[in-house]
This record gives sequence, structure tokens and C-alpha cells, in this order.
Amino acid sequence: MRTTLTLDADVYALLRKLMRERGLSFKEAVNLAIRAGLASGSETAAETPTFSLGAPRVPLERALRLAGELEDEELIRKLALRK
Repeated sequence: MRTTLTLDADVYALLRKLMRERGLSFKEAVNLAIRAGLASGSETAAETPTFSLGAPRVPLERALRLAGELEDEELIRKLALRK
């Protein structure tokens, strides 16, 4: 099957490296990479480090109200710039 695909520069570089190392054509390298990615089956869970941010600086029970007030102030500022 023929199709057109757009590759990011880093992906293209990886494919070119695979082509050189294994003596593959572009078509063979793309198919091999796709098969390897699809055959891997399950994705591994990524671990993300967590950090303590300390005590909250605003009362959390007022967080939504504060967010609304800040949003209102920003809208007023943007409207004032249009005049």
C-alpha cells in the first residue's frame, strides 16, 4: 500500500541511522520501525518524580473563587487594552 507520511526531523534521523546500520531501504526501515512499535504490546508506566510544594499560600477552600477573580481581572485588563 502506498501512502504519504510526514516525519519529524528526529524520527527521520533515526530512520536514516537504522538504514545505514542495517543496510535497509527507506521502506524497509519504516516498516521495521512500525512493526517494532506495534509489536511491543503493553506500554510501560512512566515514573514521574514528585516534590513537596510546601504549605499552600492561599486558603484552598477559596481556590475557585480566587481563580475566578483573577480571570475577571485579566478579562478587564484585556478589554481596557482594546480601547
